[in-house]
Parts: sequence; structure tokens; C-alpha cells
Amino acid sequence: MSNQSERLQSAMEYLMTYGWAILIIAVVLGALFQLGIFNASTFTPKAPPGACHVFRPNGPMTSSFINLQGICNGELPQYAAKFNGASSEISILSGLPTGNPQYTVSIWFSTPFIPSTPYLGLALVSWGTDGVLDEINAFRLTAISECANGGFYNYWWANDLKACLSSKLSTNTWHFAVASFNGNTRSIYMDGSLITSDSPTGHNIVGSSGYIGVTAPTLFPDYFNGELANVQIYNTSLSANELNALYSEGIGGAPIKLNNLVGWWPLNGDAKDYSGNNNNGVPTGISFTSSWAQGYSAP
Repeated sequence: MSNQSERLQSAMEYLMTYGWAILIIAVVLGALFQLGIFNASTFTPKAPPGACHVFRPNGPMTSSFINLQGICNGELPQYAAKFNGASSEISILSGLPTGNPQYTVSIWFSTPFIPSTPYLGLALVSWGTDGVLDEINAFRLTAISECANGGFYNYWWANDLKACLSSKLSTNTWHFAVASFNGNTRSIYMDGSLITSDSPTGHNIVGSSGYIGVTAPTLFPDYFNGELANVQIYNTSLSANELNALYSEGIGGAPIKLNNLVGWWPLNGDAKDYSGNNNNGVPTGISFTSSWAQGYSAP
């Protein structure tokens, strides 16, 4: 009986001596896991800025003999662009689709919160005449007051397509968002799945300049808050299968329909256009972070 009591006393003394240390280690490991330290993406070799680009031997906006050159196998980027939600933007001076065109715009994004108020930290991509109704195409996130779980808008100002999510948008997590128009049907996708579509009328984009991370800054201060990567714009509507393939390539994926590629901004350390069309972005208030892999899981 005394031996059993001694063993019990020894066990209690061991727990009292080392229990706090074990608890602290467990808490630290949990925190490191939450920070993504154990995410395989953190340790995967990453492609440097400009590692992959489109080569157009006959110059910008030509389509003969174009091809991808460099490291173009979907390697993860070293950096992503970080937007402060107040003044950050990338302006694109020209080259984007105008009129009533077919288009596809795809973008990877991660945001720390879903805004409660419209036009506050929402914008993804826009182009057209800044501040003029019916002449601009904008793709942005919705506020909670518009969609309880978050969602997207793709609108031509007087002609909105709203896509509310059925489950709450996960924050601090990378998502793949797409807006497209095939001449008749306008669609919004997230993470490879169609959310909604419609058949709009009266669309007319005027002006080929645009922005990444803000919509019409002279009209609404809807600056994006979070991180953006791998923006691609096409002058055609990619099919559902093509969009799924693009999503499956991951955040470092290269464009898949080069003949229709208008601009490609990987945002991997700079705002240059790697489509070969020289539509380089002009960054304002942008930082490029190498810790972007937190919250990213390969498709």
C-alpha cells in the first residue's frame, strides 16, 4: 500500500514539476500551427518575380507564335501584393476590353474581414471610365449588409450581378474568384464553382484603363483590404472547364488561353504585366509580402 502511495505521490510531483512546461509547449505548437508554420506551402521552393512570362515574338497585342517562357509549372510565388484598405491601388493605364465585349477576369484574394458597410475595403478589379455610370466594369466583394455570408458583385453600374454565398466567406484564407461574360451570359465563380449568372443588357465599357484593388477611386473609396495575387484578364469568356483547370493550377498558375490574354499581373514582387502586352501596373501604397502562404491550401 505504501509503495502505491509513493508511486502516486511521485506521479503527482512529476505533473506538478513538468505539467506547466508541457502545457506551454502545447500552446506554442498550437499558435505556430495557426500561423501556418507547419503548412507545406511555407517550405515549398517559390518562383522569383518574373519567373514565367508570355513571349510575343511579333510584339504586344500580336498572337502569332506566342508561348510561355521560364518557370511556368505552377510554382508558388515568392510574394503577394498587400493592400491597406485605405489608399493602396494599382492603376493600369490602357489595354483593357472596351465596348460590349466578352471578358474573363480572374484573381486570387485573401482578406482579414468581411466589411459591414458597402464600398469599404471591397474592390478587386475594375476598368472603364473612372466615376462615370454605365461606363465601367467592376468586380468586388459584397458587404455583410448586402450578403449575410459575403459574396461578389460584377456590375456595369446600372446592371449589377450579385452573388451571395451560401456559407460564410472564410477570412484569412486564399480564394479564387472569377467574373466572365460570353456575349449573352454573365457569370461569377469562386474556387472553381459557379455561384450565379444572368443575361444583362445595356452594357458599354468606355475607356481601357483600370485598377487592381479599387473601384472608381474618384467616386467611391472602396479600397481592398488584404492580399491579392495572379490577376488575369482575357478578351473572351473562358469555359467552365477552362476555369476549373486554371483554379487547379493554384495561385502560381500561368494563363491558359494566350491568344485572348489581355493582361497578366502575378503581383509576385512587382506590378508588371507578364502577358507580353506591356500593360504594366503603377502601384501606389502597395507592399509585397513573403508571408502570403498563411491561409493557402493548394486546390
